[in-house]
Amino acid sequence: MEEQILAERCRQGDNTARRELYERYAGRLLAICVRYVGDRATAEDLMHDAFLKIYGAFDRFTFRGTGSLRAWIERITVNVALEWLRSRNRLGVVELDEGRAAATLVEPEAEEVARVPREVLMRFVAELPDGYRTVFNLYCIEGLSHREIARMLDINEKSSSSQLFRARGLLARRIKAYLETH
Repeated sequence: MEEQILAERCRQGDNTARRELYERYAGRLLAICVRYVGDRATAEDLMHDAFLKIYGAFDRFTFRGTGSLRAWIERITVNVALEWLRSRNRLGVVELDEGRAAATLVEPEAEEVARVPREVLMRFVAELPDGYRTVFNLYCIEGLSHREIARMLDINEKSSSSQLFRARGLLARRIKAYLETH
């Protein structure tokens, strides 16, 4: 079913369309939730919460061409994950000792990172402290600026930048250790 028709049928409450939307996007939305919360069981709960929010928000969706439905539901899902992190005060967690150690590392070259399997890289991201992981996802994967991240998370831009720097340092250290043993 075409995106625009699928969205319109979901707006009308058509359960067949809702099931198709779920089947089409559940894997992608689960991956987003896992990226943000780092734990599959919680991610599954958040994905279901996101779908409930999506189903109830179709009156606010405007089709803007191919891909706009996916972008819209992904944004809702990211916001659900961020709300969950915020509600548990998990965004401010900064492990300064690890951050200082990470600051002395040099990031690996793209060719080195390419040698690490995707699922291993995603596990490394999932294991980052919550604040680091959130900023890393928003900056590196969602493509937001530090100003946008700061506004979204209610932190200052320097905190966003600092958490990204520390996340990259921790990831660099994990990648280096992986490459030394594989």
